[in-house]
Amino acid sequence: MNELIMTNKSIHIKSWAIFVIWLFQVSAIIGISLGFQEWFITKTPFNLLLTALLLFLYYPIDSFRKAIPVLVIYAASILVEWIGVHFGFLFGNYAYGNNLGFKLDGVPLLIGVTWATLILCTAAIADRFVKPIYLKVMVGALLMVFIDFFIETSAPPFDFWIWADGAAPLRNYVAWFGVSLLLHGFYHQQKMKGDFTFSYHIYAAQIVFFIYFYGYHRL
Repeated sequence: MNELIMTNKSIHIKSWAIFVIWLFQVSAIIGISLGFQEWFITKTPFNLLLTALLLFLYYPIDSFRKAIPVLVIYAASILVEWIGVHFGFLFGNYAYGNNLGFKLDGVPLLIGVTWATLILCTAAIADRFVKPIYLKVMVGALLMVFIDFFIETSAPPFDFWIWADGAAPLRNYVAWFGVSLLLHGFYHQQKMKGDFTFSYHIYAAQIVFFIYFYGYHRL
């Protein structure tokens, strides 16, 4: 009986966490559309950190052993972004703006949180729908490229990052796919298992947000 009560309580709390994820995204869509872009977009670091914290709680990342792969993904993505910003041969020529928080040598530390969050979410989604490891890695990487395609339209107006040529080049998506393949391969090598429901809602909320502004910024 106590186990049933605890299970129901856990489901109830997770439902509230999912509600918070959607509340932040929908509120931002409405607020920015009404002309309050600066107020909402400057809160991006808080939103990214809260999303990551909730994901880590419900994934769950509940041991040091599980935390190590996440830290490796974080560090690897920061390194890749540093190479990209300073040498330009991975993603293209770009520079980060001011709305992703504190930057270390031109790279926002939160961009690693974003990479780790998206890798964990897309890996859990891929893990649900396909069985062979190579397909899990492939589907996860494709999901990463899919969301990046829509993010790129909003990144400059939201002062996340800006491209020297005014738009993301094709090699950006090729590099995203390649880096994502490597990170997903590493993830599955660690035999990690995530929470599909929570991961799906985080990914879906992000997709809704950026698809909406993909159209909004192209009007």
